[in-house]
Amino acid sequence: MIVGFSIALIVFSLLLMLLVLMHKGKGGGLSDMFGGGMQSSVGGSSVAERNLDRITVVIGLLWFVCIVVLGLLMKLK
Repeated sequence: MIVGFSIALIVFSLLLMLLVLMHKGKGGGLSDMFGGGMQSSVGGSSVAERNLDRITVVIGLLWFVCIVVLGLLMKLK
């Protein structure tokens, strides 16, 4: 069971990294240095960005649940 949650944690970690990197830069930060500051006027980008936000939040919550469950399993072992 611990191995299963460990594998799930690795998968969710990789997905979370990928999803965060897919987000559009929203300020004058580090993302602007790598070309994130260029504005594009794609019609459906707001819907895609909202869906990406939702997916990122869900994966983040699953990642957090995996960490909590793994902590409890390790403590009880």
